[in-house]
Amino acid sequence: MIKKTRGAIAAGHEKTAEAGREMFRLGGNAFDAAVAAILASFVTEPGLTSAAGGGFLLAHTPTNDNILFDFFCQTPRQKRPEKDINFYPVDVNFGGAIQEFHIGLGSMAVPGNMAGVFHVHQRLGSLPFHVLAEPAIHYAKNGIQLNRFQYYCLTSILTPIIMAERNRQNIFILTGEPIEPNGIVIMPAFADTLAYLAKKGVQEFYQGDIADQLVKDCQTLGGYLTLEDFKHYRVIERQPLTVNYRGNTLLTNPPPSSGGTLIAWALKLLSTIDLANLGFGSARHLEILAQVMQLTNAARQQGLNDYLYQEDIAEQFLADDSIVQYQQDLAETVNKWGSTTHISVIDEAGNAASVTTSNGEGSGYVIPGTGIMVNNMLGEADLNPQGFHQWQENVRISSMMSPSIVLQKNQAEVVLGSGGSNRIRTAILQVISNILDFNMSIEQAVDSPRTHGEKGRFHIEPGLTEAEIINPLLTNQQVVRWREKNLFFGGVHTVMKTPEGLVVGAGDSRRDGAVAKL
Repeated sequence: MIKKTRGAIAAGHEKTAEAGREMFRLGGNAFDAAVAAILASFVTEPGLTSAAGGGFLLAHTPTNDNILFDFFCQTPRQKRPEKDINFYPVDVNFGGAIQEFHIGLGSMAVPGNMAGVFHVHQRLGSLPFHVLAEPAIHYAKNGIQLNRFQYYCLTSILTPIIMAERNRQNIFILTGEPIEPNGIVIMPAFADTLAYLAKKGVQEFYQGDIADQLVKDCQTLGGYLTLEDFKHYRVIERQPLTVNYRGNTLLTNPPPSSGGTLIAWALKLLSTIDLANLGFGSARHLEILAQVMQLTNAARQQGLNDYLYQEDIAEQFLADDSIVQYQQDLAETVNKWGSTTHISVIDEAGNAASVTTSNGEGSGYVIPGTGIMVNNMLGEADLNPQGFHQWQENVRISSMMSPSIVLQKNQAEVVLGSGGSNRIRTAILQVISNILDFNMSIEQAVDSPRTHGEKGRFHIEPGLTEAEIINPLLTNQQVVRWREKNLFFGGVHTVMKTPEGLVVGAGDSRRDGAVAKL
């Protein structure tokens, strides 16, 4: 007899997943588990997300209600002269490359994560909010062990940002000298802040002393944010973008975010090819992936980037007559860091939540007395393609985040998403294809080697048996071979309901993902 699973959650840290599982134990649903896990991730994954970051949650219910909760960051309502803005570059070492990010108070956009968790809880949660916050408060007060990936993030990548404002309070208190991968992180100020917000409500973050302090510092030290920015911030409920693939329905993030639209576009290209007969990892399979990624990048530049805020842009971009030339180009070919984290949840009733959040790399500014570092979304080049300080006032920032759910007969079959900046869409695309085209188990689908094509380069993880013969087939792209699997290729934490009714999950080892079930 198959034992029924009350719920399963895949996340970027075992303690994040355990916070969600605790909600199942208390009788909560998938949305309770997701909110508890989001709050916990602010402590367990502090190099990736924060209460002052932003994100998206895609929800599916058994009655086929599908909602995309957009609580990503908003641009400020007004600008200031650039000479008055605290905004400066830092070099971040990713091991094989140095990447420049911009931080300071002038890099901060209006945060949405706290508004998001309260809003989702009010709409779909079943347990009291203070119960959902208890695991995060416990972790922050008593400490959690750094896993390998979080240790790497905090000590190897984000040190120049964490140490940027040395005259201010530290956001993390790291115990143990020297800091080891299994060292302890405690955040006592955040524990007190979250307990206060759980008791008083989200308005205390957006219209209380927390907002007052942040805005005061912005006005005197060089930021854009005002009390009006906080007062008018709202979570937006959107209709998810929907696309059919091999008889399955994919729900994903719609415009003005671009990642979901690009995944849908790439799947429309792949739908013209019988991948199953090519064999996973074959030279032909890799060639097709490379061309699909290259064509997607070209289409993005030509028909999407400049029109993200245009009404019905997704329908126009995905229309058959708009994509047919690219399909023909693909057919001719065949014939010849991101600082983001993801949580996926399914419960026994059929509720599903796919949620991706981020703090960018962090601005270096910690709201005094709160233990909360604010995002640097105005300092990320990927999110500001027109150049820094050229953003449009008072709009939701476009993101590559793509929380996604695959439905089979209106029931949640696969819940997934990823961190990884521009690699988010290609990582999700490949896991979906692995499950639906190659009939892989969820563990195989997540663990299998990945590729990523961008800017004339086609990156390949080790383990693809025919990768060595791909060079002659890609005359217009440089092949980059990685020696080992890497966080560069995302972190696709995934849960899935099997045809037998079992709920299974896979945390992506590239980012030390974990699964918890009850």
